[in-house]
Amino acid sequence: MGKESLRKRKGENNGKEDGESIQSHEPQTTNLQKQAKLFLFPLQSVGLISGICMIVGTIIGSGIFVSPKSVLANVGAVGPCLTIWAACGILATLGALCFAELGTMITKSGGEYPYLMEAFGPIPAFLFSWTSLLVTKPSSFAIICLSFAEYASAPFYPGCDPPQVVIKCLAAAAIVIITIVNSLSVKLGSYLQNFLTAAKMIIVTIIIVSGIVLLAQGKTENFEDSFKDSKISVSSISLAFYNGLWAYDGWNQLNYITEELKNPYRNLPLSIIIGIPLVTVCYVLINISYFTVMTSTELLQSQAVAVTFGDRVLYPASWIVPLFVAFSTIGSANGTCFTAGRLVYVAGREGHMLKVLSYISVKRLTPAPAIIFYGAIAIIYIIPGDINTLINYFSFAVWIFYGLTVLALIVMRFTRKELRRPIRIPIIIPVIVTLVSILLVLAPIISAPELAYLYCVLFILSGLIVYVLFVHFKFDWPQKISKPITMHLQMLLEVVPAEDVTE
Repeated sequence: MGKESLRKRKGENNGKEDGESIQSHEPQTTNLQKQAKLFLFPLQSVGLISGICMIVGTIIGSGIFVSPKSVLANVGAVGPCLTIWAACGILATLGALCFAELGTMITKSGGEYPYLMEAFGPIPAFLFSWTSLLVTKPSSFAIICLSFAEYASAPFYPGCDPPQVVIKCLAAAAIVIITIVNSLSVKLGSYLQNFLTAAKMIIVTIIIVSGIVLLAQGKTENFEDSFKDSKISVSSISLAFYNGLWAYDGWNQLNYITEELKNPYRNLPLSIIIGIPLVTVCYVLINISYFTVMTSTELLQSQAVAVTFGDRVLYPASWIVPLFVAFSTIGSANGTCFTAGRLVYVAGREGHMLKVLSYISVKRLTPAPAIIFYGAIAIIYIIPGDINTLINYFSFAVWIFYGLTVLALIVMRFTRKELRRPIRIPIIIPVIVTLVSILLVLAPIISAPELAYLYCVLFILSGLIVYVLFVHFKFDWPQKISKPITMHLQMLLEVVPAEDVTE
């Protein structure tokens, strides 16, 4: 369907008072919509091995190359640092098991969204999609691209930090390139992801094996008195958890594609039980590898931890480390962008998002409007923010909804007893995760209050105004404004809705 067809349909729409969008009832459009839906939700194509690979490949990204410095800075010593990394893995596993019960009880894609909808109704579900669309997903994209920029620029500025303007320009360029690639071609984005995932596992293997060799050679002096000079407080532990949990983010990724899992009752919990502990072991071993060649002070002074490790262990082949770390971080960014369409699609299907954001490109069958929107918001986050600040506010926002979602599991044990539960975890697990979530959200506010946390809460609550105007009452004036905008964006981007599929 080319531009001439779209122009013809535009002419047919002229004069229509309701600003009807350019979608037609032609059979070929329905076929395109069916293909688009299959792009978003291919029928049960993910098995156990693919599920484990998705968890491992999604979690391992930029975090393990950025967060070690921040975790150590908050707790001050090697022992507490390694303990935090292991504890974050345990918490991620417990949280993922809670999500496994939810995912097999409510077999809808979209992650937290359908669970909050079932337990608490449309308002918390809308606030989740509102916050994800404008805060957590774009800020995650921005953090990963900033991490890529730091590692990509570090070799060109030996002995000093790269200029912030260089880092931010490089990060913005990465966002633009990834956005274009994923808007233009599903296959290209998929091929790029496969290559970058392989590169990611290569660098992780190099660092772990090097660390094991060094330990075997007796490089253990940095682990002596490993709890000495530690600074432990509620605030420092919660901020350390924020940075550690950022590296584990993605532990709930399979719940976004529950509809695509083969035998989800078996494969979802098995993927979690195998995948997340495997990542935890990798993360602890990588941190041990760092400490075999760097003291706590040296690690904190390092511009890029993995680059310093490579310079000391792999010289003269140290260039391998920043290259493959850059591949790893850009792979995480590409994966984040690649899966961006699912949440928007589900929210759009419920009428909780701007319709145009759930539309699919006619020619390329990609969720181009959602991807372009994510890229634009991520660039805005890059301009004023630095990595550590963005991680703190990302974690604060995301753990509000993680805690609320696990609380939904507890609530539905009493309010939705009729629902079938193929997986039923002990009630103590969601209780623990809910209490830890409350602690993670409240601890930094109480012990080290900052206005930015208040702004974050106010922004989340501002979604109530949007919900009342656009979703609940559906006033005429927002519809009159949005319909012509949607129509023109459809013609500009050549996109159609994917949800009006005739079965």
